[in-house]
Amino acid sequence: MSRKILITGATGFAGSYLAEFLQGENEVFGTYFTKESRGRLRGVLDRVKFLELDLRRKDQVEKVVKESDPDEVYHLAALSSPWKSFNDPAGVLENNIVGQVNLFEAIKKMKKRPRVLVIGSADEYGLVDKEDIPIDEEVCFNPTNPYSVSKLTQDYLGRQYFLSYGMSVVRVRPFNHIGPRQEKGFVVSDFAIQIAKIEKDGGGKLRVGNLKAVRDFTDVRDMVRAYVLALREGEVGDVYNIGSGKGYSIGEILDILVSYSKRKIEIEEDEKLFRQVDNPEIICNNKKFVEVTGWEREFEIAKTLEDVLDYFRK
Repeated sequence: MSRKILITGATGFAGSYLAEFLQGENEVFGTYFTKESRGRLRGVLDRVKFLELDLRRKDQVEKVVKESDPDEVYHLAALSSPWKSFNDPAGVLENNIVGQVNLFEAIKKMKKRPRVLVIGSADEYGLVDKEDIPIDEEVCFNPTNPYSVSKLTQDYLGRQYFLSYGMSVVRVRPFNHIGPRQEKGFVVSDFAIQIAKIEKDGGGKLRVGNLKAVRDFTDVRDMVRAYVLALREGEVGDVYNIGSGKGYSIGEILDILVSYSKRKIEIEEDEKLFRQVDNPEIICNNKKFVEVTGWEREFEIAKTLEDVLDYFRK
């Protein structure tokens, strides 16, 4: 069945993969903030209808929603770096929260009631007690940065609009997702970029932060499939954690990446790369989501990491 689909942030990391996955039998509208960001979508530029959008501009949001007239809305547009959010907390809160309110208000005016997917974050849980790992949807929130506060607010705005207006909102809290095309500022892409440069230079040092932290990594290609399943098969008003259910230390991730290189790589600890607040272990309990949708991963961690490194080599 052909659907009209609106993806906010379609030129972002996950958004670009989602646009690629959904285009074809569907009519896909994708929003972008800067024209330069469309470079991620060279393969589907002619099959996605791109609309420039600043979510903070209510008039622009209403125009985009009216033009796309969507059956499904995937709201991915957001400032997405937890650690950069310390530098501009007000900007992150305004962009992520006010932007979503503007989107919801525009959808409220539609004659039809599209299904809407709100993308939260595992960062909402923040510092988690060891007995609460793996993390299910009932674990208490303990956010540690402005970004996580903004995502928590987006999450609960989705719940509020469902309760107040009967909006068909499904919420998800994705754990770390990685893959080719992820920008700098995230641990796997930062490692891969450094290794690619060391290979080009014939050797060198790779700077690292905390290698002991344990994280749950999912391939972005598996994650966007999960988003579609969540929206179409999830219960409106409900929330689902999405992740692999398996934890890897950052040191293990680094070892796998380094093993793919034939160059001599010297590892150097850099205090500047240590986080202000860093949860020692974050692993997803995905049981609820899997039971509802039957989702399974297709990409193992070793394959994902190899693809990331090959991407930056090119």
